[in-house]
Amino acid sequence: MTPPLRYLDGATVEASMPPVEERLRLADLTMRALASGSAQLPAKIGISPRPADSFAHAMPAHLRAGDPADDLVGIKWVQGFPTNNAIGLTAIHAIAILNDPATGIPVAILDAGPITAHRTAAVSGIAIRSFGPGKLGRPARAAIVGAGTQGHAHVPVLGHLLPDVDLAVFDRDQGRADTLARVANNTPGIGRARRVDTAEAAVRDADVVITAASFGPVRQVMGPEWLAPEALVVPVDYATYVSAALARAASLFLIDERGAFEKNREIGEFDDYPDPQATIGQALIAGTPRPAGRVLVTHLGLGLTDVVFANAIFRAAEHAGGGIILPR
Repeated sequence: MTPPLRYLDGATVEASMPPVEERLRLADLTMRALASGSAQLPAKIGISPRPADSFAHAMPAHLRAGDPADDLVGIKWVQGFPTNNAIGLTAIHAIAILNDPATGIPVAILDAGPITAHRTAAVSGIAIRSFGPGKLGRPARAAIVGAGTQGHAHVPVLGHLLPDVDLAVFDRDQGRADTLARVANNTPGIGRARRVDTAEAAVRDADVVITAASFGPVRQVMGPEWLAPEALVVPVDYATYVSAALARAASLFLIDERGAFEKNREIGEFDDYPDPQATIGQALIAGTPRPAGRVLVTHLGLGLTDVVFANAIFRAAEHAGGGIILPR
């Protein structure tokens, strides 16, 4: 019997999103699967549509589970059209498609915008849990550079992992930074949040630094001299802020997937960056201890994480009877 095809809009995806701790578990599972060879994740297939700086990427992925019935097969299809901002439209749009792993029949189509935000923050959370500050005798200090969608998605993760955290927020748009600080001050686990006037001031004393700025206006401006000696830095904006000098000086430099990093380095996204010591999954499997000094954990956003999250959301919505059944 052909299974139904369920569509989940953004509101249903948000309502079906797992709680923070479960998101962290899914991110951990994904990183370990990549490192252990139990997943297929080809490089992004991309085209460049006509509007300036636009892109469209296909991100297929396959997770091989212990039981074939638990395999996952799916794809994320994401487009970025920066010129949309000038006409009042959102710049990034994405959907995720899940297929039955035994037959290939599509079973779900999901708005992948919320998935992209929360899966990214969850991978950052794995880095914070594994390589963030230990016992400090005081509340941890964190900084978010970039108060957009990713900045907002990271706030509940910081509150969950760093209770009573003191959070500094910077964005070139002071209004966006003020908004994120207000949201953070009403988020469980956040002790205090405030806007600061420069990125350098935000990160200067931080134990954990998240960079989530828009691509383009700055490039590799954050060097070791900006940071505390034991800082954990987690960029989700590629090399927008974090410099190659910081990567070379780090005691430990990890990435999420080596092939994706190397491809992006070849096309100039990570000019002069060194080779990473390991992937996040390899470090998790090996139980790599947090070394003294600064740690840099760069993650680029992988289609496998989208598929793993999409499946959990789809199953929750299916159980609750959410979404819309589409005709075939």
